[in-house]
Amino acid sequence: MKLYPAVTHADQLPDSAHLRPKACAQLMGVSIATFWRLAKAKKFPLHKLTERTTTVRAGDLRAFMSGKVEG
Repeated sequence: MKLYPAVTHADQLPDSAHLRPKACAQLMGVSIATFWRLAKAKKFPLHKLTERTTTVRAGDLRAFMSGKVEG
């Protein structure tokens, strides 16, 4: 499986960094389909950089993942 650069250095990214969906799915340890189901359920905010580029801010993803682990 190909690791995205954002995944290998995720702990060093600032909270304002934008992550693409596939990198987010890898960080979360879920499939891309599960990532989109969680996004549709508004578990974390999505950001549209362009018409065809959707991202999640690293800080938002960290907050979701820490809440998921604790709860």
